[in-house]
Amino acid sequence: MTMMPLVSYSQDNTWERSEQTTESKTNPDQKYLAGAVPEKDGRVTFTTTIKAPGKNKKQIFDLLLEDMTKMTKEANQFEQSRILSADEETHNQIMASYQEWLVFKNKPLNLDRTRLFFNLIADIKDGEATITFTRIHYLYDEERDAFTYKAEDWITDKYGLNKKQTKLARVSGKFRKKTIDRKDYIFNRFTQLLNK
Repeated sequence: MTMMPLVSYSQDNTWERSEQTTESKTNPDQKYLAGAVPEKDGRVTFTTTIKAPGKNKKQIFDLLLEDMTKMTKEANQFEQSRILSADEETHNQIMASYQEWLVFKNKPLNLDRTRLFFNLIADIKDGEATITFTRIHYLYDEERDAFTYKAEDWITDKYGLNKKQTKLARVSGKFRKKTIDRKDYIFNRFTQLLNK
């Protein structure tokens, strides 16, 4: 019996080749490209309205206040993170300020991160809440030579993308990507909370 050497032809299947071709055409950073960072009155501002069927204003207020307070105490937060105001009488609005680590890369001997500052505002009505993520800025490389960047001068389409707006910019692109990811996480968290 003759022994044939085991050779791996892992990509000889036609179905594998066609999938690879499809994947190479799709830009993995598509959701971070042009239009992903909205500006309102000259300020980077992300906003979403979350429906909360069957919940009144007080119920929504209580749920969001509890969760936004819980966020101030999470592991990545600085002690300066806090609830700025919560309208206990009318249950119309909650405002919070956060300072947290936004980690780009965490490998042995290579920790790349920035301090992210932002405000969250929840405007509440019966059956819905409008969440605003705004006043975003960064303190980068504070252990050595600290740089402060305002979102308006760093992650907008003008600064966070290449000239053709087909790729993330080399340095500011990582800030843009992680900020959008953080915003998405918070908005999804509140959506799940209000739809329980």
